[in-house]
Parts: sequence; C-alpha cells; structure tokens
Amino acid sequence: MAWRRRYLLGPFWNEFDDFMQDMETQFNEMLEELATTKALPGKEMRARMLPAIRGEFRVDVKEHDDEIIVAADLPGVEKEDVSIAVVDPRTLRIAFSRSAETEEKEEGYFVRERTYGSMDRVVRLPSDVADEGATATFKNGVLEVRLKKATPESVKKIPIE
Repeated sequence: MAWRRRYLLGPFWNEFDDFMQDMETQFNEMLEELATTKALPGKEMRARMLPAIRGEFRVDVKEHDDEIIVAADLPGVEKEDVSIAVVDPRTLRIAFSRSAETEEKEEGYFVRERTYGSMDRVVRLPSDVADEGATATFKNGVLEVRLKKATPESVKKIPIE
C-alpha cells in the first residue's frame, strides 16, 4: 500500500521538493542582501538559521585522536524515542519522534512554535568509525554519541578470487 501511495503522490512530492529548493534559494539571496547592508552577519548567520528553518536539530561533531563525538540538541524528547545507527563508516543517522500531549487544547495559544512529529538527521563524520565500542548518553535533552575511529584492522577486506 505504501508503494502505491508513493507512486501516486510522487509527482506531488517532486514538485514540493522543487518548491522548497526555490524558497531556500530566495531566502539565501535575501540574507545575502541583508548581509551587505550590515543588518545581519553574512554566511555565518545563514549557516546557523537554515537548519532551524528546515526543521533540523543542531549537532556538534568533534574529532579526537581515537574517537568522534557527536552531540545533538533534542529538547523535549524522551530517551526511549531516539534511534541512532551507523549507516556506513562515515555516516551517523539520528532519528526521533516527539508526540503532542493529547490533553492539551488548541485554544488559548497566542504563539505555538514547538513542533511535534518525527525528525531524522544524517550526520557526515570526519573519519571512518566502527560500530563496536560505540556509546551514547542522553541527559537534559542532549544526546552524546561516542564512536571509536576505525582502525585498518577493523576495515573488512574482500578477497578477489
């Protein structure tokens, strides 16, 4: 059933992706113009604003001698709702879902900016990592993932017959 829905709505999603790309291009051009008038700092501000506009959560990636540390801000998320996976030796995937409180009434809000639903982020890593020895902690809405760098021995070689 899902493939059928994807097949039928495919042209819509392609058009929607094109629309979003156009909006992002226009937003970049607007920020570039503002930067030249000293109203905003240039590319640095744009790099900080765009992830939030896209609905992405922020991450920090640090490289040390033998490990990579990825910290992600996930405010309002429960530990049980977070999923982490090493997709390939240089890619980490962090996903979570945040559900709305059903008892909360829509009435009475002046501004409602907090979002609910699923989010997913693929993080490129500066070095190859191994799945073994990876650890993750979650405290006060901050996820910290520690990944051991891959050693040449941990890279699987495929013999040629």
